[in-house]
Amino acid sequence: MFTRRFLFGRDSGTADVISAAAGDVYRPGKGYGFVVEQNRREQELLQIPELNSAFAPVYWYREADLSFVEEDSAGCFLDSRQEMERLEKLTGEAFEGEVRRIPLCFKIDVPRQGNYRVTVVINAENPMEDVMIFTGRRRLGWRGSIAGGSMFRHTMMVNVCDFVPRGHTERYEDKTLDITMVADRPCFSEIIVEEADCPTLYIAGDSTVTDQSADYPYAPGTSYSGWGQMISGYLNEKIAVSNHSHSGLTTASFRKGGHYEILAQYAKSGDYCFFQFGHNDQKLDSLKARGGYQENLLQYIKECREKGVLALIVTPIARNTWKGNDGSYNDLLAEYAQVCIEIGEKEDVPVIDLHKRSMDFIVEKGLEASKAYFFPGDYTHSNDYGAYFMAGLVAKEIVRTCGGRKEPGYRLLAEWVTEGFGSWEPPARIVPPVKPKLFEETANPDEGAKLLAEVDRLSEPADRASALDMIIKTAKFFPTNVYNDMFTDVVGHEWYAGVVECAYQNGMIDGSLVEDKKFFPLQNVTLEEFLIFAVNGYKSRKTIPGEAWETPCAYDGSCKEAARPYVRAACHLGFIPADGSAKLDKVLTRGEAVELCRGMNL
Repeated sequence: MFTRRFLFGRDSGTADVISAAAGDVYRPGKGYGFVVEQNRREQELLQIPELNSAFAPVYWYREADLSFVEEDSAGCFLDSRQEMERLEKLTGEAFEGEVRRIPLCFKIDVPRQGNYRVTVVINAENPMEDVMIFTGRRRLGWRGSIAGGSMFRHTMMVNVCDFVPRGHTERYEDKTLDITMVADRPCFSEIIVEEADCPTLYIAGDSTVTDQSADYPYAPGTSYSGWGQMISGYLNEKIAVSNHSHSGLTTASFRKGGHYEILAQYAKSGDYCFFQFGHNDQKLDSLKARGGYQENLLQYIKECREKGVLALIVTPIARNTWKGNDGSYNDLLAEYAQVCIEIGEKEDVPVIDLHKRSMDFIVEKGLEASKAYFFPGDYTHSNDYGAYFMAGLVAKEIVRTCGGRKEPGYRLLAEWVTEGFGSWEPPARIVPPVKPKLFEETANPDEGAKLLAEVDRLSEPADRASALDMIIKTAKFFPTNVYNDMFTDVVGHEWYAGVVECAYQNGMIDGSLVEDKKFFPLQNVTLEEFLIFAVNGYKSRKTIPGEAWETPCAYDGSCKEAARPYVRAACHLGFIPADGSAKLDKVLTRGEAVELCRGMNL
């Protein structure tokens, strides 16, 4: 059985223990090491969140070095508080809201996919407050405080498994294990990894369940998180969690996209599988609650039983959605939750009624107070506080639904549930990070052009989604990793969902381009439509004079009324010739769209 023991900051004096120093950064073939900004930039595989710790520097710091690992007699550490003070001096701006921290990540190669018992030891010479330990793709392993002058020791069970990363269609083999600590001064004194034989809890679901990545400097309130990456905090070391949920997935695309193939390969008799879908199924006529959705869940249950895997259905988590006319709660997923309950009764399968539990909590809190548990400006996806709380509701439901079952496997699962690490309340004020002015002023003006130069098939027609993607990159926005269901014809698992979300959040999509809540993302884009996107993108970065919108131009008679202010502004800014020679109804090629972006001078 595979075993590795790492001693940090000092010589172990024995061949059986690996001495890890502050300068040991992870590289292929080395087998272990710290992941910092430099080797992340150099190694392509370290840039895929799902194959690593799922922590990455916020985009304006991607070329900067933030993680300076040091060592002393206690081990290897990173002075996060000192680094944040350095950043404030460098940028001349204070970080508002929550305390933000730099994570310390150590990566280890393992021989095969499977479960590993990981023990973290910390020689805490001084008190350590608000410590968080994550494993794999930001799955919670421990949270709490450590007394000064104590030797902290905690053991977690961690699953290593292949995965289909976001934005990729192929499966990636994964045989690495990440242990990440967040604290004012995160420190590793010793790490022990032992191959283990124990049951695995597999999770199939959508963005509300998935292992979300987080930017750093990290703050829990402004990090997306699915409850599936927090449920490990409510389970003891008798079971490991393997979360294969993905943003935008449905009961159909989970299978079609190759995610279920991985789960079916590795899941064995005595393992468990949670299924939580609905948020994206409800967008498709083929996946109505009593249609394709129900049929797919029944098929998953059937296949689990054939393998001896114990299936559990989780009703879809509730959104923070309310009716504008009377202020009452707007339950958008009631039918899907009800179908889950009916399947459970018919098939004698435990149902974790997270929908009711989460909805009761949101209704009790109310619209405004509930926002603290969701990512800022989002009504579907929780932040880390919300995900931890929702995982606690799931844990309680496991005990309620499985504790009295006749099957010993379900009863065991209930016995492995813990109370977690106590309450974790969000702060009174959650403030998303803002790009420092220093980085705006020193931004490379050619960066957008470099990104756009990578666009291929330049002679083919450009569609609306591709046009938005180009403009977002030119304006130095970055697509989000979630989608909030504002358009019925944009499904979250499509590559452009994050692009559309980013454009929508930044006011780039004019209402005249939307019809019956449809955006038509793959429709060929005309010059007139492109100018609307481009002008809105431009004004998010630079001020456009008022007269530019109002002064008549040579195109007034050839453009739609809703587009006229944008065309006038585009003419004023030099995006199109002032003589009226441009054909506004012309479908743009990708190459023409690239040239227009280059001419925006952002």
